[in-house]
Amino acid sequence: MSVSLYDLSVGSYLQCVASVAKVMDKGRRYADEQGIALDDIVSTRLAPDMLPFRFQILSVVHQSIGAIQDIEAGESAPPSSIEPLDYAALEALVQTTLEELRAVDADQINSFSGKPVVFKMGELQIPFSAENFVLSFSLPNLYFHATTAYDILRQQGVPLSKRDYLGQMRVGI
Repeated sequence: MSVSLYDLSVGSYLQCVASVAKVMDKGRRYADEQGIALDDIVSTRLAPDMLPFRFQILSVVHQSIGAIQDIEAGESAPPSSIEPLDYAALEALVQTTLEELRAVDADQINSFSGKPVVFKMGELQIPFSAENFVLSFSLPNLYFHATTAYDILRQQGVPLSKRDYLGQMRVGI
């Protein structure tokens, strides 16, 4: 069985971003029930030297639909700034990202197979093929930031489970 670039990238991004949307919805509902200020969650960090929840969600977007844009451009870089969005705006951004991912054309993405993608950060340049960019850079980053956002919400008491994190799995033979 072969797996297409679309399946590796967009299929995986959709699963993860959709689960982040549901986790955020549960977080919002829990915060409302418990009287927790959503602005407090947005600025929460797991550790003093880690970036806050807001950055984790922005990174989920950057490592999903942003990665698709990077593959098209043949170049990737870290986000240039952290937008000071509140919880509702982050939720809306995640929903917009889902809509954009659902609109991605599979044939167009598959046409990028083997295409060079260079990650640039200052003087550092790391060359990838599109597939290796997705598998060894974009997906690990996406999962890291989705997990960190999940962990921050759990730290705040939101009753989440592993199933919430996994989202809608692609099942079948």
